[in-house]
Amino acid sequence: MPQSLAHIALVVRDYDEAIAFYVGTLGFTLVADEYQPEQDKRWVLIRPPGAPESATTILLARAATPEQERFIGDQAGGRVFLFLRTDDFDRDYAAYARAGIEFVRPPAVAPYGKVAVFLDLYGNRWDLIEFSDGRE
Repeated sequence: MPQSLAHIALVVRDYDEAIAFYVGTLGFTLVADEYQPEQDKRWVLIRPPGAPESATTILLARAATPEQERFIGDQAGGRVFLFLRTDDFDRDYAAYARAGIEFVRPPAVAPYGKVAVFLDLYGNRWDLIEFSDGRE
């Protein structure tokens, strides 16, 4: 039986500020934004620009408890949490830098490709990466 990841939850403080950042600043596509009245929350899905409809999406999950709030911005314990693959590192790096995205590790060429680490609006670390060795 084939399996794949459907969604990855990203804990956020506020739906609208998260949408403004990921869609407005990073250029992600807003896939869904539906109110769930029985749980008083929203089902907000985004995906990177140009990703196919079948691609894994990110679920922007608003923290609902103080315990969940503790993980906003530190979902991976200070490590890189998400890896954003691009087909043109220089284009996207320049666009993000112009948009004010904070890079905490400058661009570097590695055996597998070009990579830099940036922070999202909450402080989660992301790799912006263009693979050059054929890996996915």
